[in-house]
Amino acid sequence: MKTDQVLLRGRILSFTAEPQGPEDHAAYRYIEDGAILIAGGIIRGTGSYDQLARQAPSVPVVDHRPHLLMPGFIDTHIHFPQVQVIASWGAQLLDWLNSYTFPEETRFAEPAHAEAMADWFMTQLCAHGTTSAVAYASVHEISAEAFFSAAARRDMRMITGKVMMDRNAPEALRDTPQSGYDATKRLISHWHGKGRASYAITPRFAITSSPEQMEMAGALTAEHPECYVQTHLSENRDEIAYTLSLYPEAPDYLGVYERYGLLGPKALLGHSIHLEPREIDLLAETNAKPVFCPTSNLFLGSGLFDDAGLRGRGITNAIATDVGAGTSYSMLQTLNEAYKVLQLQGQKLHPLRAFHWITRGNAVALGLEDKIGTLEPGTEADIVVLDSAASEPMALRMQRAETLSEELFVLQMLGDDRAVAETYVAGTPQKIGARAAQQPALQPA
Repeated sequence: MKTDQVLLRGRILSFTAEPQGPEDHAAYRYIEDGAILIAGGIIRGTGSYDQLARQAPSVPVVDHRPHLLMPGFIDTHIHFPQVQVIASWGAQLLDWLNSYTFPEETRFAEPAHAEAMADWFMTQLCAHGTTSAVAYASVHEISAEAFFSAAARRDMRMITGKVMMDRNAPEALRDTPQSGYDATKRLISHWHGKGRASYAITPRFAITSSPEQMEMAGALTAEHPECYVQTHLSENRDEIAYTLSLYPEAPDYLGVYERYGLLGPKALLGHSIHLEPREIDLLAETNAKPVFCPTSNLFLGSGLFDDAGLRGRGITNAIATDVGAGTSYSMLQTLNEAYKVLQLQGQKLHPLRAFHWITRGNAVALGLEDKIGTLEPGTEADIVVLDSAASEPMALRMQRAETLSEELFVLQMLGDDRAVAETYVAGTPQKIGARAAQQPALQPA
């Protein structure tokens, strides 16, 4: 039951900036016996438990000690219609799309299926501690409607868009430049800015959109600068070669999106692995956001994302699961694989920066750090409760952990949905599955 006010007690961790190293204590706030005061789905105060309990003496308390309370995780690239093809064996990108993804996405023309999968999808995100996501729907308008409706029922902050694709896909998954434009306009009108919903104009990628459709996508972007743009870029070398054969006048892959006016601070470019120097310059110039999808990149054998190289140019990188080529809904497991991808390139991912990345860092990439990604007063009360001893190996390792950074690294490398003790969306506990019977009861302050 959602109460008007509640005080969550536990160990509190939230970031105010990106940590530059383990000693950068100014970048985060950690409170050993902390509390978060929530009212009306908004965080009204964060501080020590003693302080907030005195300020709100009659507010009921949910005691999550000894667990760690953090902002809910944010996933910046995930495919809602691919939930039943996750873990499909043995292909690289283009074969994987044709063999698994496209046949699966045809099922989302059926409203009942789209609605059932959308509800299941939201449940899985919450079970893994993810409270906001940027998702691809299928080409069918009804799939985006189902997604937004399911998110609205839970009051989740979500961004999605119906994919636009008019070629190089099965007939059942093709729209036309005009129908894709018209459906997108209707969806923007119906959903963007309503409650916690935002729209992403979504040409799937250059291979599946004709120049005429790319022009329509550019027109939509110009007409709706408040909306996001999401697409794919330079995931696979065969994909790049095919794209350049379809757009021979383009200087490079990113040049296709540049030509049609799709680049800017709200552009989210999934993968961005095999980039040319001009493309990196253009990303820096336009403030478009590459999105690192480590589990997917490894699963499809696509390549290694150069986080440090792009960051060194002042580019803001987001990070994401990319389910269903991605192999886990867990942002913790995403950090696990990200650590390994960067290790292979001599790059480091300190656990403090890792947890900043999946909270405030992704919020900054989306321009939403005033709403989500922190535990600052006035922000939306999306919170994850983490148990760093959730499994026997984690509990055994935690017996030897002496610092916050060590604990975070245990969560980063060994954690998954079992480590999520609770997820709050706009202040409401999700009480997912068997966990409902295990939740702490409301107690008087």
